[in-house]
Amino acid sequence: MSRNGRPGNGPVTTGSGGCGTGGRPRIVVIGGGFAGFAAAKGLTARLPDAEVVVVSSTDYFLYLPLLPEVATGVLDPRRVSVPLSTALPKADVVLGKVDAIDLDGRTVGWVDPEGGRGETSWDRLVIAAGSVNALLPIPGVAEHAHGFRGIAEAVYLRDHLVRQIDLAAVTTDPATRDARCTFVVVGAGYTGTEVAAQGVLFTEQLRRAHKALRGQRVRWLLVDVAPRVLPGLDERLSRSTDRVLRERGIEIRTETSVEEAHARGVRLTGGEDVASRTLVWCVGVRPDPLVAGLGLETDKGRLVVDDRLVVPGHPDVTACGDIAAVPDRTRPGELTAMTAQHAQRQGALAARNVAASLGVGEARSYKHHDLGFVVELGGRDAAANPLGIPLSGLPATAVTRGYHLLSMPGNRTRVAVDWVLDAVFGRPAVQLGLVRGSAVPLTTSEPQKQPERSG
Repeated sequence: MSRNGRPGNGPVTTGSGGCGTGGRPRIVVIGGGFAGFAAAKGLTARLPDAEVVVVSSTDYFLYLPLLPEVATGVLDPRRVSVPLSTALPKADVVLGKVDAIDLDGRTVGWVDPEGGRGETSWDRLVIAAGSVNALLPIPGVAEHAHGFRGIAEAVYLRDHLVRQIDLAAVTTDPATRDARCTFVVVGAGYTGTEVAAQGVLFTEQLRRAHKALRGQRVRWLLVDVAPRVLPGLDERLSRSTDRVLRERGIEIRTETSVEEAHARGVRLTGGEDVASRTLVWCVGVRPDPLVAGLGLETDKGRLVVDDRLVVPGHPDVTACGDIAAVPDRTRPGELTAMTAQHAQRQGALAARNVAASLGVGEARSYKHHDLGFVVELGGRDAAANPLGIPLSGLPATAVTRGYHLLSMPGNRTRVAVDWVLDAVFGRPAVQLGLVRGSAVPLTTSEPQKQPERSG
């Protein structure tokens, strides 16, 4: 395998002996998200003589927290995607979707974007495949809703918002115009709240650009089964966020869900029918389906690990991030939340503990107290509680953006420049038509049996 992960001609087969080139240990990391990226970064630093192979379905690290700003025209999609080959220069990056793990034979197999197959052996395996959209068995949701987990979905949503306002401006039927100007977001956790908060600012800018829509109401609804928005955060932050959303005209439907979705809108629990052409699904995530095929013990769909992130019975296999059921030592009996903050820190610990298993350093157990949360609401508004101190307004915005810039592994200057341009000139309002709805279907395999509270 070459340094840049390009296998040359034919499938990648790196041997079956379980060792890297020249007897160097080979460590395979599955996933290039927060956990996988942090693990690979730490491994290349701690074990400079090891072969670190990262198998990822994308060739970039995606900074998910800023995806709502891509969907609403604030940021260029390239700002939130950092090339893995640049950010991990000492690792071999393989572009492929893992579909086979042989724990006894110590091999990992994958399929690349063009259908070719590859395989490699490993001495240590780090499973950090992340999560996918959660889907509830609600009639019509799979056909008419779109999730929000990747760049393609964000670009599609941005074009869709522009298109609906453009079409509303030329329709002569008031009911159709109202439906195209009505946007429904399901899930009032981080993602759904930010999509609604940013979206209403974007569509209002779009509306003002059309003379035919002067006086037209642009309606946003945020729906969640929880009793309040941001149910996982401090109640004071939830209240301040709720206030900002309502001041922008967003209708908040708590303790409510979608009963049925169709091409012309949705029916909410309680019987309310909402005519709309937009249904954004942000109800939460579930572990990557890769877990189900491993034949290993799971807890709530996540791979069971001990507090050192090791899979029981497989001392050479570590799992971290959303895919792992990591015990939360700060809350006995609970699992760590599926958040980027936990994933990043678990990835770093996985690197430390794998290195320790190879004789470098000392292994530790995972224990992490939340350092606080940040929620970007667009404009001059945000909600944050750094170190437990609740903030709102401009101070929260400064903390939120500062946190994101410090957390990103690249593109910081470009992101900051885009924020300045947005504040001065507004957001570009053109649809490019690069991603069609059929290209970003909501994940439909194995829907959740029970609703999960978002956040």
